[in-house]
Amino acid sequence: MADQSLYERLLPAPKNGGFRMEGYWVWCGSAIKGEDGRFHLFASRWPKTLPMHPGWMIASEIVRAVSDTPEGPYEFQEVVLPVRGAEYWDGRATHNPHITKCGDTYLLYYMGSTHPLPDVQPGESYGLSDPRCIVARANKRIGLATSKSVCGPWHRLDAPILQARPGKFDSFLTSNPAPCVQEDGSVLLVYKARKYEGNVHGKMMIGAAKAGHYLGHYEVITDDPIFPPDRFHLEDPFIWRSDKGFELIAKDMDGTICGEKHGGIHAYSQGGLDWKLFEHPQAYSRTVKWDDGTTQTMGNLERPFLLFQDGRPTHLFAATSDGVGGFSNASNTWNMVIPIAP
Repeated sequence: MADQSLYERLLPAPKNGGFRMEGYWVWCGSAIKGEDGRFHLFASRWPKTLPMHPGWMIASEIVRAVSDTPEGPYEFQEVVLPVRGAEYWDGRATHNPHITKCGDTYLLYYMGSTHPLPDVQPGESYGLSDPRCIVARANKRIGLATSKSVCGPWHRLDAPILQARPGKFDSFLTSNPAPCVQEDGSVLLVYKARKYEGNVHGKMMIGAAKAGHYLGHYEVITDDPIFPPDRFHLEDPFIWRSDKGFELIAKDMDGTICGEKHGGIHAYSQGGLDWKLFEHPQAYSRTVKWDDGTTQTMGNLERPFLLFQDGRPTHLFAATSDGVGGFSNASNTWNMVIPIAP
């Protein structure tokens, strides 16, 4: 088994596992075993009265759900990071949760955004050209909340930990945080970025930052993306320490690396800057095998997150949707869980 790729080790997924909520779009998905011995899933949700995309930009909130097993099903518990006012950098939307722990402190990395405009009213149309969307997209930044308990209360920082940098590849936005936190509190943070290019949005790119302690200061460690944008079009990174130094999985936007559009790539790096693809670079597929023996190609399968237990990855969490592909064709979204063979 040890010689098999991550993709080859993915087992059938429990069809009734994961996390979903009636009346809500559910996305992202990041799990941890709490101090109570149960599994806590941090996810994003926003009401179905808004379109799936781009409704999340103005109405997403991070919630917590719980299960006795990693597979679920998970039961909703609470809203973790609710709206807190347009005057806050993350006051109108929280999204992209990534939960981890250092010592006795839980760390919840996330993307936040804000805008000063009125809420969308019932029956009002909303789309990418809406001023609320334009402002909210430009205000996407990465933040951090901390707690001594997986159940909170959570302390949010009043400023992002990673701002956009004028003139750089991340001049437009920073989002999709993927931290690798060491025992001493230091962090390698991989993230999604876009460059400001006027009325168009630049290609998705992956950057890297570091901090001596998770509370900051975070410093971007290269002026270039860690994957050359002329070859790689990626988002949704996830990173971890391994005997190779670091490993990473991410969503392949065009399918030119892993061979499947919106499938996952698998790469490794000794120090976190120079990355190489594995011999078999596909990490996961949108075509899923269920535990009832059926196979289904999902409309979306992204925001990958690996749950580690006793030092090895045991479950792949992913945001998924039905439909024939693309956000606009989805009628339901949820978090799914795929067990991983040793």
